[in-house]
Formats: sequence, C-alpha cells, structure tokens
Amino acid sequence: MDLGIEGRRALVAASSAGLGLATAVALAEAGCRVVINGRDADRLKAATGSVPGAIPITGDVSDAPGATTLVEAATDALGGIDILVTNAGGPPGGNWADTDTEQYPAALELNLLSVVAMTKAAVPAMQAQGWGRVLAITSISVRQPLDTLILSNTARAGATGYLKTMANQVAGDGVTVNSLQPGYHGTDRLRQLFGERMADLEATSATRSVGDPGDFGRIAAFLCSEHARFINGAAIPVDGGLYGGLQ
Repeated sequence: MDLGIEGRRALVAASSAGLGLATAVALAEAGCRVVINGRDADRLKAATGSVPGAIPITGDVSDAPGATTLVEAATDALGGIDILVTNAGGPPGGNWADTDTEQYPAALELNLLSVVAMTKAAVPAMQAQGWGRVLAITSISVRQPLDTLILSNTARAGATGYLKTMANQVAGDGVTVNSLQPGYHGTDRLRQLFGERMADLEATSATRSVGDPGDFGRIAAFLCSEHARFINGAAIPVDGGLYGGLQ
C-alpha cells in the first residue's frame, strides 16, 4: 500500500537496532529519506546497510541536550524534518524498594526529557509547513506497569502524558502526535534479558510467539502516513494481547 509519504524526511532516534531500526527500514521502504541514529558509530554503520538510502548520525539521546543536537544535525542533513520518531533505550531495572531516589533523574532524562527536547526542536517547523508526524516508541509498561521496571514505568508514563497534552495543541497545524506501546518483540535486547527463558515467554503468550520487529516497523510507518491523518493523541498497544485491561 502506498502510504503517501514518498520523499518525506524522517528522523528515527536510537535506530541502530531493534524496533527503532525496524521503523527506519519501514519508512525507507515507504519512500522516505531517513536519518538513523545511535551512540556506537560501528554499530550504526553496520545498520546503515539495512535502511535504503539512510543517513547515519552518531549521537546520544540519553539527555535533553543530546536529543536537541540530534534534531539539529538531522535537520541540516535532510533540509528539514517531516517525521520524527522518538525512541531510546530503557533505564536499569528495579522495584520500588531497591531503586534509589538518585536514579530517577537519569531515567527521566532518557525516556521523558529527551522526548520533550526532540519535539521542541522539530515540531515548530512542522507547524509552519502545515504537515508533520510525531511518533514515540514507549512501552506497554505505560499501560500495565511491570514490577521490576519502576524507572521505565515512571518516565515513559510521563512522556505519554506530555504527548497526549501536546497532540491537540498542534493538530490544527497538520501535525499528529501518537505513541506505540510495544510488548515483547524478538529483538537482541529481549534475547539478552531473557536468554534461555525466551521459550517460556513465547509459550505463555496468547499468540505463542513474541512480536516480529518488522511488523512493528510497518505499524509505525502507517501511523506516520498520509492515511493516518485522523489518528491523533493515541497510545496504541502492539503487544499480542499482553495488556489485560479493557481500555
């Protein structure tokens, strides 16, 4: 299906692997010019071959200044940004009792303030041109907090509230703002976390599998498409039914 975004300029943060890379691939296949990003220059260079026509920019989005710098560099490389996909790794695991107060600021920088900084840097130009897409990759833990991920639960929930508030304030200018909440997908990160327990994870899933990153990327690309112009302020689970609630 033609997504109507051929020639659009896209920045996908933290896209040298995993769901970020899958999203970058899907956008490139839809005809976008794509900047991919990561902290490790060698890993980023290796990923570039997977994304047709990709422009790699090494940078760290774990804090607001780094996130702003990335947007500025991508704007220079592409001549502007039409599509912004915010993404970042997760903070360390831990529960309420064993997570020190001093650990929270870094988590908030990584998964909340980086989102704020990227949108503040990219969205005004989208508003001025009358078209833009902002898509955040967060986590199903926003909707159903995971006991051992209190830092991620807290920071990503804050980002979701920020994006929801922002969405209706920019929609009139042709800019949509949404987020995707992934569950378990077959990424290197998941394999590192679960190791030999991957089989148990698959066996207990309603789908008897973990998600395919490629499928996730295509969902992300659709939300950045012309067809998705009336989807705004949504936070959509992509989790194979992991979330157990009704809403």
